[in-house]
Amino acid sequence: MEVIAALISIVLMTTMMRSRSLGVEEAPYLYLTWKVTYGPVSGLKDNAILINGEFPGPNINATTNTNVVVNIFNNMEFPVLFTWSGIQQRRNCWQDGTLGTNCPILPINNYTYHFQLKDQIGTFFYYPSIGLQRADGGYGGLRINDHRLPVSDDFTLLIGDWYDKPHKQLQKRLNQGKPIGQPFTVLINGKNTQSLDSPLFEMAPEKTYRFRVCNVGIRTSLNLRLQGHSMKLVEIDGSYVVQNEYDSLDIHVGQCYSVLVTANNKIGFYYIIASTRFTKKYLYMTTAVIKYVGSDPKKTPPSPILPDPPTTVLWSINQTSTFKLNCTDNPACLHYSGINIARTIVLQNSVENVDGKLRYAINGKSFEYPDTPLKLSEYFGIVDEVFKYNTIEDQPSSDNTTDVVIGPIVVKNKYRDFIEIVFQNPERSIQSYHLDGYSFFVVGMGVGKWSSEKRKKYNMIDAVSRNSIQVFQNSWTAILLIFDNCGMWNLKSEILERSYLGQQLYFSVQSGTRSLEDEYTMPDYFLLCGKVVGLHKPPPNT
Repeated sequence: MEVIAALISIVLMTTMMRSRSLGVEEAPYLYLTWKVTYGPVSGLKDNAILINGEFPGPNINATTNTNVVVNIFNNMEFPVLFTWSGIQQRRNCWQDGTLGTNCPILPINNYTYHFQLKDQIGTFFYYPSIGLQRADGGYGGLRINDHRLPVSDDFTLLIGDWYDKPHKQLQKRLNQGKPIGQPFTVLINGKNTQSLDSPLFEMAPEKTYRFRVCNVGIRTSLNLRLQGHSMKLVEIDGSYVVQNEYDSLDIHVGQCYSVLVTANNKIGFYYIIASTRFTKKYLYMTTAVIKYVGSDPKKTPPSPILPDPPTTVLWSINQTSTFKLNCTDNPACLHYSGINIARTIVLQNSVENVDGKLRYAINGKSFEYPDTPLKLSEYFGIVDEVFKYNTIEDQPSSDNTTDVVIGPIVVKNKYRDFIEIVFQNPERSIQSYHLDGYSFFVVGMGVGKWSSEKRKKYNMIDAVSRNSIQVFQNSWTAILLIFDNCGMWNLKSEILERSYLGQQLYFSVQSGTRSLEDEYTMPDYFLLCGKVVGLHKPPPNT
């Protein structure tokens, strides 16, 4: 493995030197080596996914256009892949790290991801993407700095629900057709308890700090509050937004927010609070500690009186309506409103029973991975042996008696078409979706069933551009995007038991030519599996 890693590093370094010799201005490189193991986390789980012995994993701290090279050694007893949530991987779905694009990194093997943070800024995270592995950890923060917001320090805050059972046991329950049940607790940066002697963060009086917050859980929306402090929201999923002050924020599964917090209260200790939302059967709350520099836990302990969480769905809907894209020096505000919609896709989620077992579906189809990654099937020209395009309709069927079909779901789209996608949620539970490879404009939300008349109330001026979005109970959410990034891209429920049992699909975007201007060639060191093993590699893109 060490020899393979060295050879890959030589190839990457040679490419970098060749670019410099041609006079091309080279973006910075960030080289990382991760040893991924399975080990105990005290008080939480006998076995969790650790990166270099850490849980959560190390922060990736980079700047716009940085080339990130991550050499991953899988020292666990099961395969793994890592995906980089919110990183668009422009022309480069080869590095997306899902089972639709990549073959797993087998036990006691290694693989090197190489991708560029092209033209992006903001707050993101990474995690292991196979099945329910994220329930065992393996996640960490990924920030792309652009230094537009002068702050005294920059903190990563990873919040999420946590199951005390290992992911294999959770998957076994799902394979038996049973739900995974409620989580064990809520974690803040990998802990559900904290003493005053070991505060999570320190702040100096009258200084301003940036908190980058991501909900890295697998099921539950959370509410975030900072005792005695307001939060100025500045960024959502990589887009700067109009800066409003909030006492608390609902952050749904898979979403990332940045807030500014000024240390303008009395010197002392204060709690960060994360509590569950939209859960009738359980309410979990976890706190972490912020310490003002110079404070003494015996003299100025935190107040036992915590700010109350919101309790209604309407509160969250109203808060979401206040999020607006910051249009100062942002051309996106001017461009999307004048484009004609080429295609409308309405995706309705459902709970199904197939042969006595629980499944989840979209428009009556329930996704299942084939043994060969979808992208490799396309690239090697064997699609007919692996899957069929467009097996799902653009609209949900009105016939509820149709049997659910289980299999790969790949929706083929025309390159650079402007698409409207409507998520229709007829259930009494909240949904959360994420789309790889893209950001989209969230132009509308509403209660009940969507119709074309709803477009009259779309926000066509300053809708937030983001990569993940919630769909409230018995409601709909509408997004707009341009399919201008060639590749195979996963749209899935961030509630992992739902995506594991079928609530996901892939979008295939092809330009019709094998041009490097549209899509990169498959890397020479790319892992192969399934039906493409032994096949002759297609010629490289030119």
